Amino acid sequence: MQLSIIILTKNEAANLPTCLASLNILRNTLRTEVIIVDSGSSDDTITIAKQADCQVIYHPFETQAKQLNWALDNLSIKAPWIMRLDADERLTPELIQELHQKLPHTPNDITGYQVKRRVFFLGRWIKHGGYYPTWLLRVWRNSSGTCEERWMDEHIVLSHGKIANLQHDIIDENHKGLTFWIDKHNHYADREIKDMFASPLAGEDLLIQGGQQSQASQRRWVKKNLYVRSPLFLRAFLYFLMRYTIGLGFLDGIEGFIFHFLQGFWYRFLVDAKLYEMKRHSQHLTKT
Repeated sequence: MQLSIIILTKNEAANLPTCLASLNILRNTLRTEVIIVDSGSSDDTITIAKQADCQVIYHPFETQAKQLNWALDNLSIKAPWIMRLDADERLTPELIQELHQKLPHTPNDITGYQVKRRVFFLGRWIKHGGYYPTWLLRVWRNSSGTCEERWMDEHIVLSHGKIANLQHDIIDENHKGLTFWIDKHNHYADREIKDMFASPLAGEDLLIQGGQQSQASQRRWVKKNLYVRSPLFLRAFLYFLMRYTIGLGFLDGIEGFIFHFLQGFWYRFLVDAKLYEMKRHSQHLTKT
């Protein structure tokens, strides 16, 4: 094997067939194995994975980071390269060709590759509002990368070596519908608050690797030093306004308006509302 792809799943029957279909050419040309780490699916996820000749492993879920790190630490992965992929993501044909050409001939000092994520929402590519390109470290040499121990917004960090960029994209498109998307982001808000009050094991400095400051590190710095110091609730409105006007989010059409409003305003407002609720609850306990 040249490449092992790890996909974490739970009830991903709506997304997994598209994800796995995009890997067929890669599996034939680059000798790629696909490992499904499932945390108790009750739909057809396991059947779909086995029919596609994937290796399926069960492990109870705690967080995305712990689930991925468990797989890295406990599965016997022999391939020299590892890739993380979500069930609602797929590879473009151009990226497959690029991986096939570059991985076998990568210089030894390069231990990780970043790829661009192209998000689709309600069938439309979200190109603006600072959402594309989003660079993510998704491919790394075996034993060189681990996942940050965070509740939310976790990233792969390298123990050594340099990062290079691949030129082509991963497509992120969830097929579970808007109700699922809203419910998922409600849970994301809870996880983000846990990160705010936790003492993270991996900080912003770990995203500066080989002298390279990642896009994720830059965005995290802005959030920590500017956004969270702004007034509660007002900051959500200002963030949406900047993203939709200065960031040209309005060019993404009606689907883009829905996305930028929900993800850029509603979600951020929801986090603030939950923080406000916690503050009121704490004040009530103090008085009693």
